[in-house]
Amino acid sequence: MKICAIICEYNPFHNGHAYLIAQAKERSDADAVLCLMSGNFVQRGEASILEKHIRARHAIFGGADAVIELPTCFATSSAEIFAKGAIKILSSIPEVRVLCFGTESAEKEELLSAAKLLTNEPKEVSEKIQDLLSKGVSYAKARAQAWSGLLPIDLLSSPNNILAIEYTKAIFSGNSSIDILPVKRIGDGYLNEKSKSEYPSATAIRKAIQQGISIHGIPEFVSSDLPTAIENVLQTVEAYALLNKSASEIENTPDCSEGLENALKNAVRQGERNIAEKLTSARYTTSRLRRILLQNALNITKSDIRDYLNADLYLKVLAINKNREDLLSSLGNAASPLLIRAHDEDKLCCEAKRCLKTDIFAEQLYSLLYPSEKKTNTIFIEK
Repeated sequence: MKICAIICEYNPFHNGHAYLIAQAKERSDADAVLCLMSGNFVQRGEASILEKHIRARHAIFGGADAVIELPTCFATSSAEIFAKGAIKILSSIPEVRVLCFGTESAEKEELLSAAKLLTNEPKEVSEKIQDLLSKGVSYAKARAQAWSGLLPIDLLSSPNNILAIEYTKAIFSGNSSIDILPVKRIGDGYLNEKSKSEYPSATAIRKAIQQGISIHGIPEFVSSDLPTAIENVLQTVEAYALLNKSASEIENTPDCSEGLENALKNAVRQGERNIAEKLTSARYTTSRLRRILLQNALNITKSDIRDYLNADLYLKVLAINKNREDLLSSLGNAASPLLIRAHDEDKLCCEAKRCLKTDIFAEQLYSLLYPSEKKTNTIFIEK
């Protein structure tokens, strides 16, 4: 069996996501589409607006054949670690032959060429990045400026292209046999917050919910599940975690460096509520600060990331089309254990067990903060 994979968050699922799944089916010549999806917390350092099993069900209704969970430690990390962790999981499944993802403009050969260049960063580029960092420029902007004119096309200025190149780099550096299938995005850009397009960004949809205005570009099976408001109750837990830990403990979170732990401690001691927004600067983006706050609250450390990237983990099934139960056999051929039922966790040990423990803690925390009557743990979805 040939499987085409898609790495996703679906926060929430919208028409653009359905389009990508349709393109993956049409252009990959695969027998099935497998989604590797973030759980209840996402890469921007926020709680997802819908519980993971609900979002997985939406993916099945939207055309996917199965959905497995990207471990929390990877899902809440930087784009590079997010991509490395995702490719590690997918590479453990022999039948996954191709990865389909959206880009703003990049073609396959351009991505492959750029990945090789970025994997072997020249000394002069590294020095320029460090020089820009010393002047207060954020890492993402410093890297984009340092590489300007050296890559086949501008790949480092938009979130989708950045993820596309990180996926390709992870495949290249990990010697994975997975092929890539980039698909040009249609509709609004990733960060477009105001839209009435039939292909809006997930950002625009979340913004519309916050403002209580009408939402366009989402299937009916999604709109009926969406919340009427988005509450940021997570920040209270994050503030408590900052108060409860020493600066040296906070420094151990994956995205924390350069003394940010002290700034975070000072902010919470002063009673600041919107800590990430308060500390945002040209050097430190809001998303990075939110990731640090979330990683700290979930007790994810730098050593955890290193350990999990070098360990055999697991495939945790969130949803599967009831008519495609044959996929379970393919997933069962993976190098990592397949988790479907609670007692399957007994198969795990060492790093895998610790990694799953974080997933379970994240799920319990989310359920406490965002209780929902719509939550379901049903894995087999009948369309």
